[in-house]
Amino acid sequence: MSTVIKFDNVTIFQDERPVIGNLNLEINKGEFVYLLGKTGSGKSSLLKTIYADLPLVAGSATIAGYSLNNLKRKDIPYLRRKLGIVFQDFQLLGDRNLYNNLKFVMKATGWDDENKIKARIHEVFKKVGLEGKEQKMPHELSGGEQQRVSIARALVNEPEIILADEATGNLDPETSEEILKLLKEISESGSSVLFATHDMLVYQKFKARTLVCENGELKDKQV
Repeated sequence: MSTVIKFDNVTIFQDERPVIGNLNLEINKGEFVYLLGKTGSGKSSLLKTIYADLPLVAGSATIAGYSLNNLKRKDIPYLRRKLGIVFQDFQLLGDRNLYNNLKFVMKATGWDDENKIKARIHEVFKKVGLEGKEQKMPHELSGGEQQRVSIARALVNEPEIILADEATGNLDPETSEEILKLLKEISESGSSVLFATHDMLVYQKFKARTLVCENGELKDKQV
C-alpha cells in the first residue's frame, strides 16, 4: 500500500493558536476516510494544511510525495495538481457553461492541447453521470448536479487525493447519499478520499475508517 498522506508529530495552528496537537496519521492510496468534528474543532485547518494553504510549522508531513516541511511557494501548484478539492458551495463560475468551467481549471494547471482537454472533460462528465450536459450553464442544474460538476472538476488532473469539505452540506439527504456513493466509487478506482462532515445522517449510511477532531486531538477509529 502506498501512503499518500503522512503526518508525524504535527501541531496544526490557526491564527497562531494550536487546534490539533500530536498528530500522527497515515492515509493510503484508494482509502475512503471520514473526518468528523464540530465547527472549530480543526477539520478545515487540517484540510488547509494538506493543500498548503496553512503552513506546517511543527512536525513533519508528506502529501502525495511532497514534503510540506520544505515546500517552496513555486511548488504549491504542483502539489495541488495531485489534489482534487470539493467544496460545500460548489464554487462554479456562473458566467460560463460547464465545459468551460472545467476547461478554465485545466488551462490554469497546464493543459494546452484542445483535443486532450475535450477528451478528458468528456471522460470525467461520464464518470460523474452528467454525460451530454457539458453545454449547460450552472444555474440550469440542481444542487446535486452542480456538486457532481465540482467533483468532475476535482477529477480532471487524475488526483491522488480528493478532499471533500462538507461536500453534502447544501444537499438534501437523498442527494447527499448519491454524492457519497459517487465519492466511494472514486476511492475504489484509486484516488484516496478524505470526507470532512458533521452530517451524521450521511456518515451513518456507509461505514468507513473515521478520524475525529475533538479536544485538540485527532483520534483514528478504524472500522
